[in-house]
Amino acid sequence: MTIDQALNYIHGKFRKGAQPGLHRISELMQKLGDPQKQLKTVHIAGTNGKGSTAAMMAAILHRAGFKTGLFTSPFIYRFNERIQINGQQIPDADVVEMVEVVKAAADTMAEPPTEFEVVCAMGFTYFLRQHCDIVVLECGMGGEKDATNVVPSPEAAVITNIGLDHTDALGDTLEQIAAAKAGIFKPGCSAVIYRGTPGVEDVFARDCARKGIELRKADFDSLRLHRAPLEGQVFDCGSYRALELPLLGHHQLHNAAVVLATVEALRQRGWQIREEHVREGMRHVSWPGRFDIVGHDPLFIIDGGHNPQCIDALVKNIRDYLAGRRIIALTGVLTDKDYAQMYAPVMPLVEGFVCITPPNPRKLEAAELARHLRAAGANAAGCATVEEGVRRALELAGTDGVVLCFGSLYTIGAIREALDVVR
Repeated sequence: MTIDQALNYIHGKFRKGAQPGLHRISELMQKLGDPQKQLKTVHIAGTNGKGSTAAMMAAILHRAGFKTGLFTSPFIYRFNERIQINGQQIPDADVVEMVEVVKAAADTMAEPPTEFEVVCAMGFTYFLRQHCDIVVLECGMGGEKDATNVVPSPEAAVITNIGLDHTDALGDTLEQIAAAKAGIFKPGCSAVIYRGTPGVEDVFARDCARKGIELRKADFDSLRLHRAPLEGQVFDCGSYRALELPLLGHHQLHNAAVVLATVEALRQRGWQIREEHVREGMRHVSWPGRFDIVGHDPLFIIDGGHNPQCIDALVKNIRDYLAGRRIIALTGVLTDKDYAQMYAPVMPLVEGFVCITPPNPRKLEAAELARHLRAAGANAAGCATVEEGVRRALELAGTDGVVLCFGSLYTIGAIREALDVVR
């Protein structure tokens, strides 16, 4: 099997979309010898910030000397990003091997696993074979019924910011969504949460009390920002002074506070993590596609924001970092997103929109998005290809403007590839 055949197997046979439930993944893992039961994990759920939080946590644990696995989704540029050890992506040869191992088990199942379940099984098997000391595990969607929740009680169960997303599967109130996410809390773990509304925090508190778990809340009150140039942020949190973080945006400071609370929880469980490990991990963390500067002249920024909370963070970043700049938005969106609500806050801040079609089955065609934006009063044009969209946005921005890409994580890889071609 080649790497292309392996990826085609994953993306082709198992493309069923989200199918919540643990019965398929449990059967698959049992056939593979339940490797997940032999791993120590930090399990992270939430609506927004899961990936950034996971990346920071993994970077700190790596700097502390632990062989650290990192499992995330979706990928931005290549599949191998989803399974990493100590910051190194799984090699193609190991992707092939893991597909062959998991395929042999999956082919014996009466109800085939989903794509996400197959990738989870690959990750768990790989991390165990590579003798990871700990794995930072990002949920896909939800919590209780997410395939990653096949793991036993983690060292720490972490829940990041809660917002209204995937409401068809998780519930249409913040409290219902929080209850679904709280399913990753298991007796014996340490629980850490991002501060939220009183109703959301009450959901977590009640769940932890019922399970006999101590609940730790991130310390947002002690956050102090010193400076925030485009190169990164310097901030205080708790007893830490002048931490350096290359990830931009005030929301990333809140994610960092969640990470610091998780570090304290792990220390209480005996994990040896010193202050210099925290500093080095924060300083060197990488998480692409989140207000990510990938070019200059014009400034070219890629952001995967696609739900109301992400857009709120994006708007704040525009005002904090791009005030007074002429901005061209390069954007594409999926049909199941509330794109009317998504674009309204951004319209007053940009000169115009260049619309592209995401490479995804749930895509909204660029021409249709452009019509919607023009009807709402914006300057907007649709482009037939991503490459055409990138060229058009660069031309409109000129050398002194900004191209700001947002709307869907699924456009990021295609935009970056097109940018490399155009430039």
